[in-house]
Amino acid sequence: MTSVEENTDHTADSGPSGYAAARLRLLQEESRSGPSRRSALAGLTDEWLNALFTTAVRETGVRGATLVAVGGYGRAELSPRSDLDLVLLHDGKAEPQALSALADRLWYPVWDLGLALDHSVRTPGEARRTAAEDLKAHLGLLDARTVAGDAGLLAGLRTSVLADWRNQAAKRLPELHSLCRERAERAGELRFLLEPDLKEARGGLRDATALRAVAASWLADAPREGLAEARRRLLDARDALHLVTGRATDRLSLQEQDQVAARLGLLDADALLREVYEAARVVAYAGDVTWREVGRVLRARAARPRLRGLLGSRGDRVPARAPLAEGVVESDGEAVLALAARPDRDPVLALRFGAAAAQAGLPVSLHAVRRLAAQGKPLPVPWPAEAREQLLTLLGAGEPTVAVWEALEAEGLITRLLPDWERVRCRPQRNPVHTWTVDRHLIETAVRASALTRRVGRPDLLLMAALLHDIGKGWPGDHSVAGETIARDVAARVGFDPHDVAVLGALVRHHLLLIDTATRRDLDDPATVRAVADAVRSVGTLEILHALTEADALATGPAAWSAWRGSLVADLVARVAAVLRGTTPAAGEPEIPTTEQERLAVEALRTGEPVLALQARQEEDAVGVDLVVAVPDQPGVLPAVAGVLALHRLTVRDADLRSMELPDRLGEVLVLSWRVAAEYGALPQAARLRTDLVRALDGSLDVPAKLADREAAYPRRRGVVPPPPRVTVVPDVSALATVLEVRAPDAVGLLHRIGRALESGGVRVRSAHVSTLGANAVDTLYVTTPEGKPLEPADATALAGLVAAALS
Repeated sequence: MTSVEENTDHTADSGPSGYAAARLRLLQEESRSGPSRRSALAGLTDEWLNALFTTAVRETGVRGATLVAVGGYGRAELSPRSDLDLVLLHDGKAEPQALSALADRLWYPVWDLGLALDHSVRTPGEARRTAAEDLKAHLGLLDARTVAGDAGLLAGLRTSVLADWRNQAAKRLPELHSLCRERAERAGELRFLLEPDLKEARGGLRDATALRAVAASWLADAPREGLAEARRRLLDARDALHLVTGRATDRLSLQEQDQVAARLGLLDADALLREVYEAARVVAYAGDVTWREVGRVLRARAARPRLRGLLGSRGDRVPARAPLAEGVVESDGEAVLALAARPDRDPVLALRFGAAAAQAGLPVSLHAVRRLAAQGKPLPVPWPAEAREQLLTLLGAGEPTVAVWEALEAEGLITRLLPDWERVRCRPQRNPVHTWTVDRHLIETAVRASALTRRVGRPDLLLMAALLHDIGKGWPGDHSVAGETIARDVAARVGFDPHDVAVLGALVRHHLLLIDTATRRDLDDPATVRAVADAVRSVGTLEILHALTEADALATGPAAWSAWRGSLVADLVARVAAVLRGTTPAAGEPEIPTTEQERLAVEALRTGEPVLALQARQEEDAVGVDLVVAVPDQPGVLPAVAGVLALHRLTVRDADLRSMELPDRLGEVLVLSWRVAAEYGALPQAARLRTDLVRALDGSLDVPAKLADREAAYPRRRGVVPPPPRVTVVPDVSALATVLEVRAPDAVGLLHRIGRALESGGVRVRSAHVSTLGANAVDTLYVTTPEGKPLEPADATALAGLVAAALS
């Protein structure tokens, strides 16, 4: 069969050779490309087929027929090697032999030119029935247009087909969504593939066509911003691929990417892939939003008759809005902005919104994200502490982080918050071990790291290092070296103190150190271990680096981590830790109390009742206020105070408890210093807190029952399931007490449950030090026997198990 580009005989403009020559000239015009060339190619093909049809009708005598283009050809979007999708529509009055002869005179010239053809011969009634049975046929007819013949035949069919599509949307759209999901499972995610299928992969051309079909149903519509441009880029890439290969292919193979890039005027294959990935991201995001809206509308339609039957006209009431965070509520299965939210006055709102949505496992409202992008104020530099904590809460939410992050990124909020993100956004990684683009790999690493936060004392630094460890891949040279500088800048911008900035810089600089050393060096050589110890410098940094190494490998792909590699890294870490502990001093006892703490302690001992004070913090960027509580030493103080704070919806950001002996006075006083913030709304009055605390201590306020009632009134959302709490006995820290370390997800009443477990274990809390880092709590507790002595090792282990059970 002779190909269309080879057949250049100029015999007749309406004949195969004339069309082939004109087609070849069009495809060789360098000045014409993109939509203009696709439209011109469709127009040229229309003229040729119209002439064929006219001649064939005259020769066969068939009347009441029309030639219809469907699918991509129906949209007048012909790529150089596109199929021709044609339907010969007729009124059913022609003789079968004449109709067959008419079809032969149309199809054979197309085949003779080597063009792919998808064809059928039907009456309008047959076409409509076929569409009712075959979803793909129905989709093709949505884009049908007349090429030649009686346009009235198609007009009536189009009206019927569109009406059927809209009337059957409740059935057809779920079928279409299922087809899209099945295709995505087969072809993968376009924006993460080194050799993507521009048509079949998720975010490709078929998904863009599906969105057009959804819009035609009038049930929902895709976000329009950027979608047409993304679709054009994908079509342009496919055009160039057809011209480079001379084949009707949609797979962008590695060996053709440089040539395709050159034809599109792009610098290289990486620039091509990044442009394709960005387009696919827009299409995929539009699909996520659209299908979620379709599901919501269909659920509402299904529920409305039942609601009307139960409630009468009240069935159309506005969905309930449940609070998630300050300025953020849940409505109809989405995270949305509260009615009183003011993005123009609350620069932290975008991060608080994302963190609340991810922690609750909710999708974010497109309208809300766009409002944040349009009205949100830029954060001051360095960021306030609340902004930093909300970012860490978002990063620590696990799998839900991905969808929320991508929704924020789609509207430009991520690059506004972190300008260095632009260089890694949609950046391809040509190492076949890597599953993701650079930006998605960083988020996937944070997801993996969120499951390892119980292994480290500074989960905030682990999550931030996960986000930044490959940030240098957007720059020339060694990405670890470049990344250290960028990570330091970002960490300072986000508001970490100089020590933490240095640690984050070291983590990024050395994020490959453990895996490279463990798999390529002799661990029995003391110089190997010493070199790692010199680079890491502290046990705390080593602990974070170990978790980061595992998270990075797990997020890279299945070939990057194994039990064998994990054992080698663990062996190296144990050897390095031994070296570092030989030079690291043990932690000391708590610091000396302040004058204000002593004043409150004296007052508490004088009155015999709790005394407390609420004070605004001096730092401008601090989260929450200071609450100092002094109570005469007695059992149950820690769970009582923590429980009262939980009942008043106060989040504990950090806390310190110490037992204070006052000179020349009998008895001891427990002094608790808290930094607290309201979950949402205003802080309670100090007098109310004190009244409830007195009642909690004398037993007239049943704190556990009140907390249980509150939990029952607000059922647990389906959000992320955090890693389980971890309670350990820390050796060689104090000669005066046994030290327990609790690493757990921050939750309402966490300290209350810890305190009750310690009370049930019959120990005395000498001091406690509580830190909340994003969505993680790291609490250190110094406990003794009632006589004031450290616990025996077996008793300490049993107590750790008791606390862990109380938190599970």
